[in-house]
Amino acid sequence: MVSLTSSCYQRSGMGQKGVQNIFLGLLVHVLVITAAADVKHLNIWPMPKQVNHGHGILYLSNDFELKTDGSKYPDFSGILKDGFLRVIDVVRATHVIEANFSHFNPSLLLKGIHIVISSPSDELQHGIDESYKLNIPAQGTPLYAHIEAQTVYGALHGLQTFSQVCHFNITTRAIVVHQVPWIIVDQPRFSYRGLLIDTSRHYQPLPMIKKVIDSMSYAKLNVLHWHIVDSQSFPLEIPSYPKLWDGAYSISERYTIADAAEIVSYAQRRGINVLAEIDVPGHALSWGTGYPALWPSRDCNEPLDVSNEFTFKLIDGILSDFSKIFKYKFIHLGGDEVNTGCWELTPHVSKWLEKHHLNVSGAYQYFVLRAQKIALSHGYEIINWEETFNNFGNKLSRKTVVHNWLGGGVAQKVVAAGLRCIVSNQDVWYLDHLDTTWQDFYLNEPLTNITDPKKQALVLGGEVCMWGEHIDGSNIEQTIWPRAAAAAERLWTPYDNLPKDPAQVAGRLAHFRCLLNQRGVAAAPLAGPGRAAPEEPGSCYMQ
Repeated sequence: MVSLTSSCYQRSGMGQKGVQNIFLGLLVHVLVITAAADVKHLNIWPMPKQVNHGHGILYLSNDFELKTDGSKYPDFSGILKDGFLRVIDVVRATHVIEANFSHFNPSLLLKGIHIVISSPSDELQHGIDESYKLNIPAQGTPLYAHIEAQTVYGALHGLQTFSQVCHFNITTRAIVVHQVPWIIVDQPRFSYRGLLIDTSRHYQPLPMIKKVIDSMSYAKLNVLHWHIVDSQSFPLEIPSYPKLWDGAYSISERYTIADAAEIVSYAQRRGINVLAEIDVPGHALSWGTGYPALWPSRDCNEPLDVSNEFTFKLIDGILSDFSKIFKYKFIHLGGDEVNTGCWELTPHVSKWLEKHHLNVSGAYQYFVLRAQKIALSHGYEIINWEETFNNFGNKLSRKTVVHNWLGGGVAQKVVAAGLRCIVSNQDVWYLDHLDTTWQDFYLNEPLTNITDPKKQALVLGGEVCMWGEHIDGSNIEQTIWPRAAAAAERLWTPYDNLPKDPAQVAGRLAHFRCLLNQRGVAAAPLAGPGRAAPEEPGSCYMQ
């Protein structure tokens, strides 16, 4: 399903004679010597760790099959089988396959893919082994591609890479596997490669969230950070406190608990963890629609009332319900942009502060640390936005991951303090900043000025953020892609394999953007700012 570029969409010297004679003649093209890959002539995104390839071609058999002989993974849940079928579907979806395979030389037909997985487990959790080896030989009897992986999720990445070395051949009307033989050894650079979506500022329908998850898998992103609720709306059902979703925009713009479980399951089957966020104590005005006691007062609605025990009882109830659905080891508790003015201006809160010998800064710390203890009691490790670290970093639980967003240099300070960090600096990794180019996304380096390997290991990875103030189902995809793909390669590919000049990857990223379009993802052109429309008529690959 690779596109029509001069580097990979070559006619095979075919004339107008009989089809059988043509394919017999093609055998010479697959007898090549594997050579180290020249990445300028590859169209794989993100670029794997090690790539060797030849210059031959094979054809996907009409009955292309999955074999798992020798694998220790039983696939009782069907994750591998479904992943295989999805990949074959997207490869074949671009055109009608009209080829008459009875006329093809059998030695050029790739019969299937043989996948061997070492681990019998399909548990998805932070830090699992996502590595894989992909081998597509040029000859064999019978001829099969091979994937070896420690886990089923590494195998899914291998299948995604396999899909990018396949394309529809307009002459033969069949799917070609080009540049065989292939030997690819691959693993991610960072274990956390995230994308945030925001369903409070605008509701995102369930099918759209699933489309976003599918597109994440194409780029090998592995964490969907679900910023579920915020000041504007509370769309999620919480069984322990059923009035909370009274804060939704409308009765139809809500997610049931079954919807949330479906999102988690759908993502997990594609190797993607779901990180749920409740942003406390600020960004929570909508909570009080159903439970006004959470507001400091009717006239002063945010942050949540630090003086009211009910506030923490409710947070405990939410996280108890979350623990039944969101199985990722981390929970995001927000903690950013807390304007404590309401606490000072509300008499009963002010009296509580005086009684407990706290100023508003101390109350902010008290709230965050108490929320952390509740999360820990439910078995979660915590992610908080960086303001918590900037204000009282030495008080945070040692199980805290600090989420950088305000700017550069924070990760360096966080790891120096011995805490873990996720990088999302807003100047270059906020997708709602439409003036930030894909080149800026590509060049953002999470380990800037961090040279000690032990401290580098504390940087879990990074995340691009799709805040939803001006985003709904009509424009989310073209705002995410292709700029998120630029960050995805930064987070996947070894640092030494990343070019310093993004111009060197522009053609390959344009190719991936067109691949997304072919797969039904509304990725915008590379030219211009984020979410730009095509400037004029022309080829997808030139935009």
